[in-house]
Amino acid sequence: MSTDRIIELEIKAAYQEDLLQALNQIVGSQQQQIGRLEATCRMLNERIKSLSTEAGSGENVEELPPHY
Repeated sequence: MSTDRIIELEIKAAYQEDLLQALNQIVGSQQQQIGRLEATCRMLNERIKSLSTEAGSGENVEELPPHY
């Protein structure tokens, strides 16, 4: 192999390492965001369940008149 070819391959490897580090950082931040979104979804599901149980207990439920 010629010296120029070796230098070219080393440059490509260095760029790939930089790209890999950048992608790892992006994936890490996306994983954190996914974690926050999952926590929000769990909280919202719990809130919906609590509201549906409150509504099921007969409080503030509009019933149809008997003639319907």
